[in-house]
This record gives sequence, C-alpha cells and structure tokens, in this order.
Amino acid sequence: MRVVFMGTPEFSVPTLTEIVSAGHEVVAVYTRAPKPAGRGQAERKTPVHETAEAFGIPVFTPRSLRGEAEQAQFASLGADVAVVVAYGLLLPKPILEAPEYGCLNLHGSLLPRWRGAAPIQRAIMAGDKQTGIVVMQMDEGLDTGAMGPTEIIPIAPDMTAGELHDQMMRLGADLMGRALAALERGSLEFTPQPASGETYATKIDKAEARIDFAQPAEHVHNLIRGLSPFPGAWFELELGGKPVRIKALRASLAEGGGTPGTLIGDGLTIACGSGAVRLTQVQREGKGVMDAATFLRGAGTLPGKVA
Repeated sequence: MRVVFMGTPEFSVPTLTEIVSAGHEVVAVYTRAPKPAGRGQAERKTPVHETAEAFGIPVFTPRSLRGEAEQAQFASLGADVAVVVAYGLLLPKPILEAPEYGCLNLHGSLLPRWRGAAPIQRAIMAGDKQTGIVVMQMDEGLDTGAMGPTEIIPIAPDMTAGELHDQMMRLGADLMGRALAALERGSLEFTPQPASGETYATKIDKAEARIDFAQPAEHVHNLIRGLSPFPGAWFELELGGKPVRIKALRASLAEGGGTPGTLIGDGLTIACGSGAVRLTQVQREGKGVMDAATFLRGAGTLPGKVA
C-alpha cells in the first residue's frame, strides 16, 4: 500500500519501522520541524525525521497543514492511507479525506477514556488498573473516531509511565502492522466509540509535579509513577542548609504513618495524609538517578520533616 506516515517522537519510530519492514511503500513522512536543543542550541531533527532519512524516505516538516499549498502537496502524494502516531499537529478535513482510506491513528488508551494529549500519564495518575492501545479512524473531533484493532494492557501496581510508554510503543507497532494487513485484505473493521465514559487527558502542567504529602499515599504513589521519568514528581529537602529539589522516580506504598512529609522508619519512607510511600529511586537536582540507599549515604543526616 502507498502510505504517508505522520509522527514525531521516539514512540512513533517502531511503527514506522514496522510499516517499512512489512513492504508497504512509505511515500513520505511528515514530522515536526527541527528545534534548537542542547547547550549549543543546534537544530535537532525529531527521531522520526532521522529514521525516515535512514530509510531514504522524503520528509516534510510543515508548521501547519491548514494552507492550500500544504494540502495540495499532501493530496499529490496519492496515498492509500495515512498512519498517524504522536504527530503533534491537527489534521484539517482536507488532509483527513485525501487518502483513499483516510487517516489511521494509534492512540494510547481504551477510548473514549483518556482522549487527548497525555493518556499514558493520566491513566496511571488516576490509578487505572488497565489501559490499552487502539487503531482509530480519525475524524475532525479530538480522538472521537471509530475504533479498530485494540490491545488491552494491564497496569501493574508500581508501573511507571515510562514503562507503560515502552510497552505501548512495541505493541502499537505490531497492532498497526496487523491493521494495515487487514486493510489491504479488505477486512479491517471499525466500531463507533461508546456514547458515554469519555475523559480527557489534558497536557501535564509543571505545577502538577510538586508532591503534596498531605494527600493520601495512594495519590502520591500514582503521581510519582505517572510522572516518571518525565517531568518527574518532586519535593524540596533541606541539604547543606539550603532547599534542594529532589525528583521521586520510583516508589511503593508502605506501612506506617505520621505527620505528612515526615521521614518514618528506615530508608526513604515518607508519611502522607494517610499511609506512607517508600521512595526507591530519586534524582537530586544536578545529579544522576540513584537508588534510595545511595542517596541516603550521600545526603548525611536528614531532618525529620523532609517536605
């Protein structure tokens, strides 16, 4: 099949690779424009951009798809289908309707739960016990299109957003590969989303990342794993007479209690509004990621109340 692929981050790369490996003709790749990055602020291409170039696929990086010129260029590609995986730009109606079979999106939730920008993080932050990944026929709404092949994914009690991301990345590539094979056979089917049960996964705000230990331990635990590894839930701890930001990257629920924000027992166990959490992996500002034992050896005597 003639495929246009539209994606940007590392999450999108395995799906592009799968499509190429399956023998489809990827006539073009659309991704976000290079951005300045690093100390030198040199322009850095997206992971999808670099992968496409390695495959010798033409790459387009428009800043919008609303202009007539961009839409005409897209239509001229004569694609059978467009595959969209974390692209980052809205697709107007002329783009959605240009390919013969429309645009297929790989979305990381069990729709209609967690439509929107951050479904992986929001599912964990909400304490969901399962999520999934679905191939969706795109329409003009926000993740409102009909659903095709779906994989259900259990969320383990201590699973982080990073771990779920990587699992979805692998499963999603295989799922989209199977969806395109079914489309080629004429057997790909879609069903409308349920009329109720929708929730919205709004973009993560930096203000959400500060840990409030007055919240119940389960809430704190879910925040930590939902924001790990990025942007990282954090608290401040006085070290060397000044407050230092500490990211909590891994944790588990723990026994005990006390004044919220107080160290209790052994290790890096902190009392919450109810219950406690044991931090097992942290990152001190300006330092690398370390386990709790290593952090405690380097931190010296800690105050009773850490946050």
